[in-house]
Amino acid sequence: MNYLMYLLIPLILSALLTPILKVVATRLEIYAVENERTVHCGKIARIGGVAIYVSFIICMAVFMKTDMTINGILLGGTIMFLGGLIDDMVDLKPRNKLLFEIAAAIMLMVVGKVSLDVIRLPFGIQIDMGLISVLVTLIWIIGITNAVNLIDGLDGLAGGISTIILIIIACLSVVDNRWDIHTMALILAGATLGFLIYNWHPASIFMGDCGALFLGFIISAISLLGFKSSTIMTLALPILILAVPIIDTLGAILRRKLSGHKFSEADKKHVHHLLMQRFGQRNTVIILYIVTALFGLTAYIYIVNKTAGFIVLFIIAFIVEVFIETSGMISKKFHPLISIWNLCKKKITQVKQKKCQKEKKEGIE
Repeated sequence: MNYLMYLLIPLILSALLTPILKVVATRLEIYAVENERTVHCGKIARIGGVAIYVSFIICMAVFMKTDMTINGILLGGTIMFLGGLIDDMVDLKPRNKLLFEIAAAIMLMVVGKVSLDVIRLPFGIQIDMGLISVLVTLIWIIGITNAVNLIDGLDGLAGGISTIILIIIACLSVVDNRWDIHTMALILAGATLGFLIYNWHPASIFMGDCGALFLGFIISAISLLGFKSSTIMTLALPILILAVPIIDTLGAILRRKLSGHKFSEADKKHVHHLLMQRFGQRNTVIILYIVTALFGLTAYIYIVNKTAGFIVLFIIAFIVEVFIETSGMISKKFHPLISIWNLCKKKITQVKQKKCQKEKKEGIE
């Protein structure tokens, strides 16, 4: 029953701290900025991530035995949290925010000795990263950290998806007897759930960058622990579990590159924005929760049966690709699958027309 304690205690702590933070944010006038990209109205506090961070740190101190790896994660997470908190208060430039992300990643690698030395691919393939392991680790941490931050665009979205991801990681870690990952994931999931009580639509407080960047960093670090020593956690599994934020981030990179915009320039072409145009805010969040859970289920199926896992993944990936093309998420001109489908239809129509013409000629003769 320990897993319930790991989940419930941080949940209660976070639920108690969040209302206090709303009062603090109101007095300090730390509100979410309103612009043409945001979907909220009015003054809403934006430092709810403090509740997640404080609850996580307290429960980690109580439930986890510290070692160099844990210290590296906590120190790196603290750097990331502070960078996000400063950004929430004074709006850091993207370059300065990136410096905090790099510092947090270096702290994790130097103190925690966590790095992506070997990539385990499906079918037992292993790639030794050698000298480029530091660069690859840096890219992974910064990428996942920003991926979680990018999906923080609707009430309850980033927090809910992160919670689902963490619970999936906690369940999968049991299969490989990684109780350290299991405990950390549940503690952070509980802390996030406590905050979500107030962040569900209509939200009365946002987690802010201090919460989104902290969540992204810890999730990236936990997934690296799985990479480092697990025999089950291959490259496919973390990517599957984190599929929604990864797809959204890659889409944003391609979209802004093709349109000639900087990556730091925000827009309203993210997955959640496109879905919201059709289904509304609350339904969009629920849809993305379900999609995240489906990717997590695929990861579990892959562990049990690799062939079945690949079949399920192919089906989900096909549906996602069709959505990307029909919604214009990357570009209105980007639709390879639809183009192939239209070409096939055209060829089939031409063949049918030729057949009909041939039959008519034969009938006349």
